[in-house]
Amino acid sequence: MADFLLLVLHDRDEAEQLARDLRGAGWTPCAVHKDLLAGEDDAEDADWVVEVTAAPDGTPAHGRRAELEALVERHDGFVTD
Repeated sequence: MADFLLLVLHDRDEAEQLARDLRGAGWTPCAVHKDLLAGEDDAEDADWVVEVTAAPDGTPAHGRRAELEALVERHDGFVTD
């Protein structure tokens, strides 16, 4: 299992806003990355990923995965490790 969770969203603005909201709530590091799927031809179809390692209380993000899944589902996204 990876030390982090990836919150995958389709829209860059939504990913950046989610990262700001999570950082403001104490989640870390909340870095936003562009994710090209293997074999993807069109860079415009890339997903946006928010990397989260720790919850606000310092525990691993994996322990609160269900909370993050509920959050990204509102944006038609998903969580992976």
